Amino acid sequence: MSATTASPARSGRSLWVLLGLASLVMTLAMGLRQSMGLFHTPLATLGISASTFGFALALQNIVWGASQPFVGALADRYGARPVLIGTALIYAAGLVVMGESGGAVGLGLGAGLMVGVGVAGTGFGVLLGVVSRAVPEHRRSQTVGAVAATGSFGTALLAPVAQGLIGASGWRVAILVFAGVALVMAALCLGIAERRAAAPTSGSMPAEPAAADEPLGRVLRDALTHPGFLGMTAAFFACGFQLVFITAHLPAFLAICGIPASVSATALGVIGLTNAIGTYVVGLLGARFSQPKLLALTYLLRTVAICAYLALPITGPSTLVFAAVLGLLWLGVTPLVSGIIGRLFGLRHFSTLFGIVFFSHQVGSFCGALLGGLSFDLTGSYTIAWASLIAIGLVAFLLQWPMDDRPSALRRLPAVS
Repeated sequence: MSATTASPARSGRSLWVLLGLASLVMTLAMGLRQSMGLFHTPLATLGISASTFGFALALQNIVWGASQPFVGALADRYGARPVLIGTALIYAAGLVVMGESGGAVGLGLGAGLMVGVGVAGTGFGVLLGVVSRAVPEHRRSQTVGAVAATGSFGTALLAPVAQGLIGASGWRVAILVFAGVALVMAALCLGIAERRAAAPTSGSMPAEPAAADEPLGRVLRDALTHPGFLGMTAAFFACGFQLVFITAHLPAFLAICGIPASVSATALGVIGLTNAIGTYVVGLLGARFSQPKLLALTYLLRTVAICAYLALPITGPSTLVFAAVLGLLWLGVTPLVSGIIGRLFGLRHFSTLFGIVFFSHQVGSFCGALLGGLSFDLTGSYTIAWASLIAIGLVAFLLQWPMDDRPSALRRLPAVS
C-alpha cells in the first residue's frame, strides 16, 4: 500500500491538504448520489415507472455495497489514489449513459451499475480509510466525523442546483452537468497522497495496538467470528433501508401529498446541512462515550422521528422540520462504525472490513429503494414502505444496543518479538 509518514516539518500542512481534498471529494460524491431522487418525476414523463426508477437506485446501492469490499481491498493494497481516480471516471461515465439513454436499460446501466461502482470508490470506505490512517487514535473519531460531515454539504449544494437545472433546461442537461462535476472530482483525487500518523513520542498518548502485519485472511476470519461485528453488520442493514427510501422516494411521496417539488429539493438540502452538524457532533461524542450505544440510539431516534412525521399532517413546514431532525441523525453512524472497526481490528485492512459492513447497509438500501417503488405501484401509496422503515429501525436498535465492542482476540494477543 502506498502510504508514508510525513516529516514533522510537513506534517501539519500535508494533513490539512489531505483532509481538505478528501472532504471535497466526499462532498461531490455524496451530493451527486443523494440528489438522484429529484430525477424521478421528470423521468416519469418518459414512461419510467416508480418501480423501474426504484430498481435502478436499488441496483446502484447493491452494486455499491457488493463492490465496496473489493474496491477497499484494492485501496488497502495499492493505495487510494488510483482507485479514487478510476472510480470517479466510472461515476462520470455512468451519469453520461443515464443522460444519453433516457430509457430503462440506460437508467439501470448508468445510474445503477456504473454509478454504483463509482460511489464505492469515491465514498466512505476508501476515503475514511485514508483519513483514519493519517491521524492518531485519540483524534480519529472527531476527524472522521468532520470529513464525513462534509458529504452532507454536497446534498445542500447540489440538490437545489439539480432542481433549478431540471426546471430551466431539462433533466438531461442537469445530469450531464452532474457528469462534469464527477470529472472535477477525478481531478481532485490526483492530489490525494496517503500518509500515516507519526508514532507517539515518549510521554505522549500510548501507541495504538496494531495488527498491521496480520494477513487479510486471518483478520477476516477473526471479524466474521466476532459477535459484536456480526451484530453491528446486521443492524447496519436498517440504516441503508431507511435512508435510501427517503432519498429515492420522498419527492414522489410529497407530490402525492400535494407538496410542491421545491419543498422536496429544499428538504434534501436541509438534510444535508443538519447532517453536517449531526455527523460532526456524533464524531465528538464518539471520542467520549460508548460508540455502540450511540449507534443504537441513532437508529432508535431516527425511527421515532419517522413515526412523529407520519402521525402529524404532512405539510411543507412539517416536512422541513422532519428533514432537519433526520439530518442530525443521518450519517453520524459513519464515524461510529469506522471507530469500532479500527478499535477492534486495526487499520491495515480497514477499507476491506468497512466494505463488508457497508455491504449489509447497501443490501438494506437495495431493499428500501425497491420496496418503495413496489409499494407505490401495487397499492398506490407508500404506507407499506413507511411501516417497514419503522419495524426495521426498532430491530436495528435491539441488535446494536448489547454489542460487545471489546477488541478481538487477535488484537489482545501479545506482540511476538
